[in-house]
Amino acid sequence: MNKVIMYSTQVCPYCQMAERLLKSRGVEQVEKVLIDKDPTRRSEMMTRTGRRTVPQVFIGETHVGGYDDLSALDRAGGLMPLLEAAA
Repeated sequence: MNKVIMYSTQVCPYCQMAERLLKSRGVEQVEKVLIDKDPTRRSEMMTRTGRRTVPQVFIGETHVGGYDDLSALDRAGGLMPLLEAAA
């Protein structure tokens, strides 16, 4: 299964929903980058994504986006193939 990285904060409800969705699809570990604990990581996130909000989810090298994007990808049937792609 592809590695999942999520830029997050400690108190973000959308981050928690994104993590629940990923775990319900078989993801055992989500690597969380807490941008509220390390401000340099916020700059990194904004450079990588062009976005300021959390969560920002990466599956492998693919930037999925935030919770709404992740949820839409799942509804469209695209999440599992992305998760299961060869890492």
